[in-house]
Amino acid sequence: MQTVPLAAVPSQRLSVALAQQNCGLALYQKRTGLYLDLYVAGNLVMAGVLCRTGVYLVREAYLGFAGDLVFTDTAGSDDPDYTGLGSRWPLLYVQASAVASA
Repeated sequence: MQTVPLAAVPSQRLSVALAQQNCGLALYQKRTGLYLDLYVAGNLVMAGVLCRTGVYLVREAYLGFAGDLVFTDTAGSDDPDYTGLGSRWPLLYVQASAVASA
């Protein structure tokens, strides 16, 4: 697993290499929760995904992303909020082999 570096701000975009994939992430807080957009090599893979603790965000290999992303809560089981990004709610990249066996 690899931790994706996040800041505790309500809206952010970042670029990160995950398993040799050049990825772009956009995270943004709304009244209804935290949402994620994912790009691989500049191509949109998915948009507007509600982030939930312990729930894989990509889930489908046909989308063109090897592996998956998941938030964990280090202080309980609440869904992520921007105020604790990078600390209470780390975003983890899980390799494809680990996702397949889960």
